[in-house]
Amino acid sequence: MSKKDYYESLGVARQASADEIKKAYRKLARKYHPDTAGESEENVRKFHEIQEAYDVLSDAEKRKNYDRFGHAAQNMGGFGQQPGGGFGGFNFSDIFSGFGGAGRSGGFGGMEDIFDQLRGGHASRGHRRPRQEVKGQNISHSITIPFIDAAMGTSRDISLTITDPNGSRRTEKIMVKIPAGIENGGKVRLRGKGQPSSHGPSGDLILTVNVGEHKLYKREGYDIYMDLPVTVAEAVFGAQVEVPTLAGQKTVVRVPAGSPSGRKLRLREKGIKSASSQGDMYLVVKIVPPADIDDQSAELLREFSERNAQDNIRDW
Repeated sequence: MSKKDYYESLGVARQASADEIKKAYRKLARKYHPDTAGESEENVRKFHEIQEAYDVLSDAEKRKNYDRFGHAAQNMGGFGQQPGGGFGGFNFSDIFSGFGGAGRSGGFGGMEDIFDQLRGGHASRGHRRPRQEVKGQNISHSITIPFIDAAMGTSRDISLTITDPNGSRRTEKIMVKIPAGIENGGKVRLRGKGQPSSHGPSGDLILTVNVGEHKLYKREGYDIYMDLPVTVAEAVFGAQVEVPTLAGQKTVVRVPAGSPSGRKLRLREKGIKSASSQGDMYLVVKIVPPADIDDQSAELLREFSERNAQDNIRDW
């Protein structure tokens, strides 16, 4: 399939000025850059097409050769010197034989000057304009991990589909370290693990971490909360209760006598730990009455209520 005309790729006329070419390129580069337009194959193809067109038309010597020979100038070396200083085996003396002689002092500076111009002429005219660096596309990916893994930190192997600059695809497995304390929706960026680029560094992998819920723990910042069920007797007389912690261990907490429902018992530095912070763990007392009691217990409870009146508990 023939290549598209470079002027058509940039949407400019053949007589366009250098400023008009630069303006058209910048507009199209912003429009089709993968970071703004998305990472579809069509956007990648279009972006490389306008990049290639600008690379030729922004260079005065390359543009001159393209205007004369079209895309064939690339095969003849007109877009840059080939290894060994050759020009694809094309006999330029046939083309320039009528330009005042092929010697060093011909009417146009001699064949050597003409060859030097087609190679770029940069030894005497200054250095070649450097190719603009284009970073590869970023890859967005998401995973879901358990609550405890998010709190304590973990690692995950993920598989990505990578598209090389030549269009071929491959699957790559990457190990990602999830930092301790990451929140639901938090992002991990792995630089250089995105799509490769033929004109610059590879893009990044941007991993979104979704955190599952836990049946016991709720998170608020770096603190965690857990309901602590206690019996009526434990709430009235106090008790020593064993509770599980995030680290998978158990610790004993003292429930003070007379603890009401909703009372918070604080365990310092038993919450979520990150590189910069350490949270606490809060146990919220929940008094759980018995589901069923016998007649004798019911009578004792009525007597208890009469002897220990609590008429002021709803004194709003």
